[in-house]
Amino acid sequence: MRTFTAYVEWDPETKLYVGIIPGVPGAHTQAPNLDELQKNLKEVLELCLAEYQGPIDELPKFVGLQQIEVAA
Repeated sequence: MRTFTAYVEWDPETKLYVGIIPGVPGAHTQAPNLDELQKNLKEVLELCLAEYQGPIDELPKFVGLQQIEVAA
């Protein structure tokens, strides 16, 4: 069993949470609440991994996040 990390944002335009699993092509989804988003992310991740042809160990591993401040 392997744990994946999802990046989650709130989209004020659509009023939906958007989740992306970095390093897994196609592993992204959206939902109106965090519980549903987690369910959707698990489902899409399982589908993406079922289609993935390479070794799971060769997928990128989550390291961390950095915040970058710029004048806007």
